[in-house]
Amino acid sequence: MTGIHREIYGQGRPLVMLHGWAMHSGIWREFARHLARHRQVICLDLPGHGRSAELGTFDLPTIAAALLNAIPVNRFSVLGWSLGATVALDMAARCPDRVQSLFLLSGNPKFVKNADWPGVRPEVLDGFVSQLSEDTQLTLQRFLGLQVQGLPESRALLHKLRLAVHECDAPASDALQGGLHILKNSDLRKSVVGLRCPITVMQGDKDTLIPAQTGRAIKTLNPRVALHVLTNAGHVPFLSHSQQLCDIVAAAE
Repeated sequence: MTGIHREIYGQGRPLVMLHGWAMHSGIWREFARHLARHRQVICLDLPGHGRSAELGTFDLPTIAAALLNAIPVNRFSVLGWSLGATVALDMAARCPDRVQSLFLLSGNPKFVKNADWPGVRPEVLDGFVSQLSEDTQLTLQRFLGLQVQGLPESRALLHKLRLAVHECDAPASDALQGGLHILKNSDLRKSVVGLRCPITVMQGDKDTLIPAQTGRAIKTLNPRVALHVLTNAGHVPFLSHSQQLCDIVAAAE
């Protein structure tokens, strides 16, 4: 593997898509092809994930530099899911001259919950960190289960999720640990406040990782944010609510 792997679909205004922790861009290939009816869709594998090479350091500045260098157009919109949303938000803050608009899918500028912010309980991420060193595969399987937990079609969605994920080998250990470190320690709320590009937040009302109230909290930071909460959607709405998401992205144009 060399550099950043990318897959490009369709023509039109460019939309860069960034996947979540422990995943790769193949996870939403069907969704990307759907979006490509209206846009040029550029799917990137994060460093050390899928078919992308590892970086010496897996942190936001290094990731942003590698991805920005791999994007073959100067101006683009970016859609990030979960960890990819954190990376997308960081990229938009670093390079406002290149990012035209931002879509945060099941994402959060501050992933960890505290007294003034909804999010994941710190012990959940701590559990993943400790489990990774003991059994990577079991940890990843548990994570996949959390993404569809509580949904009526959870078994079918989990099967689809596993098929897509297993297309590639598990990410490099340093990338997995680095991603959890980013999720646990990043606080990009000031970036949400300061961004001038259009921001669209999309999340599921049954997401077990990103609480529904997160969207309202983001909108409090920046009232210009367009918020869409999908009914009966979990952490992977691009698998369960593909058409609704496509309609939201199209309307944001």
